[in-house]
Amino acid sequence: MVTLKYFASLKSIAGKEEEQLDLGSQATVQQLSETLSKTTPQIGEMIRGKKIMVSVNQDVADLNTVIHDGDEVAFLPPFSGGSI
Repeated sequence: MVTLKYFASLKSIAGKEEEQLDLGSQATVQQLSETLSKTTPQIGEMIRGKKIMVSVNQDVADLNTVIHDGDEVAFLPPFSGGSI
């Protein structure tokens, strides 16, 4: 099982803060996005369109990143603002 965490506005799109998903022993972020598209098409599309940041075990991930059983995947909306 993989733990998926949704942050900020993505919580309301997904309708939850967190969920568990069985992806088998391993899958890529691309495969995860395709699986998520079956229940939350907007999230899957945002992942494939690189409109949200994906992290796997707190490291930034891309579509080819491999996700293993027991990993934590977080979805974060784009950040903006701030000044130095």
